[in-house]
Amino acid sequence: MVFSSTFFLLVFLPLFLAIYYLTPFRGRSMVILLGSYAFYAWWRVDFLGLFIAATLWNYWVGIRLESALGTPQAKRWLALGIGVDLGVLAYFKYADFGIGSLNSLLTTLGSEPLPLMHLLLPIGISFYVFESISYLVDVYRKEIPATRRLDDFAAFLALYPHLIAGPVIRFRDLAAQFAHREHTPQLFAAGVARFMQGFIKKVVIADSVATIADASFGLSDPTFADAWLGILAYTIQLYFDFSGYSDMAIGLGMMIGFRLNENFNHPYISQSITEFWRRWHISLSTWLRDYLYIPLGGSRGGTWMTYRNLILTMLLGGLWHGANWTFVLWGGWHGLW
Repeated sequence: MVFSSTFFLLVFLPLFLAIYYLTPFRGRSMVILLGSYAFYAWWRVDFLGLFIAATLWNYWVGIRLESALGTPQAKRWLALGIGVDLGVLAYFKYADFGIGSLNSLLTTLGSEPLPLMHLLLPIGISFYVFESISYLVDVYRKEIPATRRLDDFAAFLALYPHLIAGPVIRFRDLAAQFAHREHTPQLFAAGVARFMQGFIKKVVIADSVATIADASFGLSDPTFADAWLGILAYTIQLYFDFSGYSDMAIGLGMMIGFRLNENFNHPYISQSITEFWRRWHISLSTWLRDYLYIPLGGSRGGTWMTYRNLILTMLLGGLWHGANWTFVLWGGWHGLW
């Protein structure tokens, strides 16, 4: 189910909003949770069990981690929690990529390739794994207390507006909003307007130029003009599709009282790659900065350590986008710049 589908617009969203607003405030986290699980299960029911297991795991580890703060056990709980989260992500998203890369080497050396696992990637796994990690790290850093409200934590991870394409959200930004948030006609109307802004970006602009990009890239012998037309069309498609989904997510959040962080800020007017990453997929770039670049040492270790940390951060950021060497090269290219 996608936000621009007829079923979502005419059935799921009106039904969800009606139940949500008929439910007393304390029960609305459960409405969000059940609605988000229904949204998720629409794609694959079997992966819903994995989602629930990941939620329970991180909720439990967060409580154990907080109780161990100030002792050596805290770091072990943090490592265990993050290790399991990354292990799940690595298995489903990167196992076939790793085996395929190894097979290329084995074939070159004249050996028999290993069988691929042909794993199906659970929708949204990159988002809820990163959000779980940020929650555990924030508890370890004593920036937030570990929540005892399982319904709030589960609703935070499952919150369906951001599940498909972000933004990457953090529990510390939404914890207070789960406890109290405004529901006003003005905010709801602003959410509808923001949703329609994203809908137009996605359906009217991105989907229209997608046919041009597909046709250009599908040519067996493109001319110079064909190649540039395809590149420009895809540039437009990528931005308006991605930012359109972010706008729809932010608008849907406003309809139920949540204020999600902005994810794009006119990235194509950037004057440098550094500025570009402050404007493009802001929630991911700030996540990489706070939970990867700074823990690696940031810019505190001198020029060469700073370069190393930048390259590693962007390489892993590229790999996060997809299990393919092209994404690794793309991340490395941006890191070099």
